[in-house]
Amino acid sequence: INARNNVCIYVQLCRPTMVKICKMKSVSEFKPDPYVATVLNCMMWTFYGLPFVQPDSLLVITINGAGLVMELVYVVIFFIFATSPVRKRITIAMVIEVIFMAVVVFCTLYFLHTTKQRSMLVGILCIIFNIIMYASPLTVMALVIKTKSVKYMPFFLSLANFMNGAIWIVYACLKFDLYILIPNALGCLSGTIQFILYALYYKTTNWSDDDEDKEKSNLNAEIELSQA
Repeated sequence: INARNNVCIYVQLCRPTMVKICKMKSVSEFKPDPYVATVLNCMMWTFYGLPFVQPDSLLVITINGAGLVMELVYVVIFFIFATSPVRKRITIAMVIEVIFMAVVVFCTLYFLHTTKQRSMLVGILCIIFNIIMYASPLTVMALVIKTKSVKYMPFFLSLANFMNGAIWIVYACLKFDLYILIPNALGCLSGTIQFILYALYYKTTNWSDDDEDKEKSNLNAEIELSQA
């Protein structure tokens, strides 16, 4: 039940950004980086929670398995409404992630024969990619500081990442699992920094330029058609 509730919270918090993209029929200045990074992160953690890697980790499998499905949906939405250069970036990133994941699975199962060895290797990789996932909004943070606007740093995504990190910290403390504790502590720190940026730049944000976004989307579409 806790796993299901955690997933539902994440869906509700991230949905507004996706609804806005669908309404505008454009990703505008929104970045796909957090979603693409989270796909690999969810794949790694789902693999980590399997019984032959880390026994008794059912919650890790269910939450991250569901998260993987949702993130793939978000990436598909981004891909549909993105410009050609962004689509190319997403495609390259996803192909690299799938190949890398296949290599990790093969090496783990073929060369390591105990759950302790497997959980150590996959756990270290999970830490690395969990940190990358939480650091992926840095590209958006740079845009926020440059434009003094938080319009393209979705608040609900920041809140979801912060809450996700906080909940996993509690779980890691109960399970005494450092592989889960370390990256999610950094995730909470990343979320806190994003909240600070919101407090600093919320008042200077122009929220009334959606029409400009639509015009920009139409212009990008015309450019793509002229290049076709």
